[in-house]
Amino acid sequence: VGDVATGKQIAKRWCVSCHLVSPDQKGANTDVPTFFEIAKRSAGNLSFLKAFLADPHPPMPNLSLTRSEIDDLVDYIGSLK
Repeated sequence: VGDVATGKQIAKRWCVSCHLVSPDQKGANTDVPTFFEIAKRSAGNLSFLKAFLADPHPPMPNLSLTRSEIDDLVDYIGSLK
């Protein structure tokens, strides 16, 4: 189980350049889904996202996140429903 607050910090550090990651963010790339859209589409099952983040595919950068950081990030995204 991840930590939502830590996940939000990770999102603001690594994901904000492309994705809309929080309601207070001013803008993002409109060609990629927002974290809110990802949370809504997942219907509560974000296990696919953990696998994807462990081995990202282009155009995603290779973030080299630890398992703990992935858990934190995924739990943060899940909290946005």
